Amino acid sequence: MENPTGPDEAARLWKVNRTVHELVRDRGFQVSDEEIEMDLATFKQLYANSGGSVDRTQINFFTNHKNNPSDHIFIFFSEEKSVGVKTMRKLVTIMEEKSITRGIIIFPGNMTPSARKVIVAMSQQYQLEEFSESDLLVNITRHTLVPQHQKLTNEEKKTLLEKYRLKETQLPRIQLADPVARYYGLKRGNVVKIIRPSETSGRYASYRICF
Repeated sequence: MENPTGPDEAARLWKVNRTVHELVRDRGFQVSDEEIEMDLATFKQLYANSGGSVDRTQINFFTNHKNNPSDHIFIFFSEEKSVGVKTMRKLVTIMEEKSITRGIIIFPGNMTPSARKVIVAMSQQYQLEEFSESDLLVNITRHTLVPQHQKLTNEEKKTLLEKYRLKETQLPRIQLADPVARYYGLKRGNVVKIIRPSETSGRYASYRICF
């Protein structure tokens, strides 16, 4: 396992930074091609010191949704290896100052149970998600064995259920903790369209509901 604060830290964070920018863009938020296509040398030049360490506060960023400019998301890289309540308070303070209600925290090690309780306690005001850096070293949705997933809008979900005369409980399920569900930020009740290649028809679609 790579050491998150060792000599390969810059290369590790370069991969994580690229994946989280892809994740945000795949959710419909604005991200430039330059951010995703940035090579390791440029990343090191911008964010790493002479010893190869990266100041994580410099790679925090926020952006807005393409279809709703008032919908912002804040990406916060924790400097604390084991995230506790102190770091969560810091994140919430920044989001409060920027009037942002949606955030993702990325950490080098793990998250304490107390910190996770903050996410639950603040869920009425803030939509907070958490990923370890290890979760984002590779983009799982780019793997050849992972089919294309598309999150349906509420209207598309309604149309689907009416067209096939289905109840939500009749749809196959995808778990909330599924890595792909986490990547797209699915919530309970969300439906995804899964597109797979087909030898006969070129491709076919199936649907799953998050629970």
